[in-house]
Amino acid sequence: MSIEPLLKSPTSRLASRVSLLKGSIIDSSTSLLASQKHDIIRFAMGAPNAELIPEAEFARLATYPAAGRYDYAATEGNPELIEQIVAYHSRRGVDLDPSRLLVTTGGMQGLDIAFKLFVDPSDLVIVESPTYTNGIATALSYQGRVLEAPVDEQGLIVEALPALVAATGQIPKVIYTIPNFQNPSGRTLSGARRMQLLELAEEWDAFIIDDDPYGLLRFEGSEEPSFAELSPGNPRVVSVRTFSKVLAPGLRVGWMDMDPALRALAVNAKQSMDTCTNGPMQQLIADYLSEGRLDAHLNTLREVYRERKQAMLAALAEAFGQDVEATDPEGGFFLWLTLRGRYAAIHSEKLFPIALAHGVAYIPGPAFSDSGAFADALRLCFATSTPARIAEGVQRLHAALEEALASRDAR
Repeated sequence: MSIEPLLKSPTSRLASRVSLLKGSIIDSSTSLLASQKHDIIRFAMGAPNAELIPEAEFARLATYPAAGRYDYAATEGNPELIEQIVAYHSRRGVDLDPSRLLVTTGGMQGLDIAFKLFVDPSDLVIVESPTYTNGIATALSYQGRVLEAPVDEQGLIVEALPALVAATGQIPKVIYTIPNFQNPSGRTLSGARRMQLLELAEEWDAFIIDDDPYGLLRFEGSEEPSFAELSPGNPRVVSVRTFSKVLAPGLRVGWMDMDPALRALAVNAKQSMDTCTNGPMQQLIADYLSEGRLDAHLNTLREVYRERKQAMLAALAEAFGQDVEATDPEGGFFLWLTLRGRYAAIHSEKLFPIALAHGVAYIPGPAFSDSGAFADALRLCFATSTPARIAEGVQRLHAALEEALASRDAR
């Protein structure tokens, strides 16, 4: 029997939430690009290229003897890994309490657990606009009601939140924020606004989901205080972290920091998902951290990413002049490009197939908004490509935009 009639039937036996399950344009781009036969310069996925992943060290560590490496692991996480996470942050002057930590299968599982714990159907969830596609999708999968809030050069415009919330007639349950080098804009939430956000969360009896995959990748400017530094032990803050952006996305290992009472509930939630995070990968990362290699690796990444960001900004300025506007992030992977001048009427989703044919890929702006806003914008990842490939990719993007100007279908 085919499932198609059930999907179309008004009396479908499928759960009502099915209509709210949104696939990820970002994740789908991996399959799309793999199917292409011509050379594609990849500004789409937020990942380092192979030369920046310490593959040789991982291969060596994978042969280390470790009792139970291939057995089930504790749901809470490999104790050695938790110990190493705490030790690493202690050396950076950040105190973590191991009773608050839960190892997750990547950062996405951390987001899923957090939204599962807090969001009931119709609960109001504040998100940055634009924001991470999968964050919106996860909130919607638990039938949350998304309220988009604007960002500027200092990140989420916290001052605008009271009026936006008042207009909904509903108090928010969750505030979802990416405070450092935000995906997709690359902007960083200022320290003053972080403090204001904590105050609003207290006023509204709301939780802050602090999603920070990129915080260790600052290559310019001054570090802003974390929520944990501004309000130590705050039970309203749940922090989600991942090793995907600093080591390798394929490891699928991340972690959460939350109040111990919430952690107990999160353990229950995780046990109904996957029992435990991949044991061999947890052990590999624990061994890598114990050898003290992460700082040197991060220093390399910061130097490389600074160079690549500068190369992308220079190439964009040379190719487009005033006809585009790009953010200038102080870390992370991404910059946000807004089409101006001659290109202002071009729709970034309609431009995508033209750009792909020219051999360059990006993520269109509407992917980062539940309302489909930002048709005049796109996200570019500078982390993946060398400066030479970045320059070529920008030229290909320029050629695509010029072709789009002559095509009414792209407007």
